[in-house]
Amino acid sequence: MPEDCLPRERLEIVGEKALSNQELLAILLRTGSKSTNVMEVASKFLNYFHHLYELKNATVTEMMEIKGIGRIKAIELRAAIEFGYRIQQSTQMKLGRVSSSYQIAQNLMYELQDLQQEHLICLYLNTKNEVIKQETVFKGSLNQSVAHPREIFRCAVKYSAARLILAHNHPSGNPTPSESDVHFTQRMQECGKMMGIEVLDHIIIGEQTYVSMREENFFASE
Repeated sequence: MPEDCLPRERLEIVGEKALSNQELLAILLRTGSKSTNVMEVASKFLNYFHHLYELKNATVTEMMEIKGIGRIKAIELRAAIEFGYRIQQSTQMKLGRVSSSYQIAQNLMYELQDLQQEHLICLYLNTKNEVIKQETVFKGSLNQSVAHPREIFRCAVKYSAARLILAHNHPSGNPTPSESDVHFTQRMQECGKMMGIEVLDHIIIGEQTYVSMREENFFASE
């Protein structure tokens, strides 16, 4: 097969959603047998079980009935099926519910206050204001924090966030927002409006103190 038609290469180019069941299975199988290539083995496997639902309870012994599927491949497939099932049954991780900017600041103060570089952290929230992900999106030089909105909102889309809260530290210990902090926050607000993802606050952490830019009216008027 031409290299750009091979399942692994196609997954990299077009993504896993565009691949057929046969191609996805071929990636898991990795190799065929001496007389049969991996795509043909995958085809035989799918024809044997007729429907994907049957694979939920397919045993190692049943899989080995198919030519080209040995004991190791059958065990690996059984493990992949079980792992996929566990992912399906899992729920989105939640790191607590946000009730106030004070709560967020207290949680982050110990983490950020003694750092010698500015760290920009984003908290991604669901519709119930539960934190589903905390991510450090930028580490900058002293007194400088420049992060592009696309990085922040790319993660928001990835985690299906409804809202987000920004936070960063001032290594000087003084949490007073700089002019660049204000411009960056308002730019984030504008991007959030276009994306339909609300920016709830931007909290600046100093030495044993903080500033909520929303509470201090640095946010652009809604």
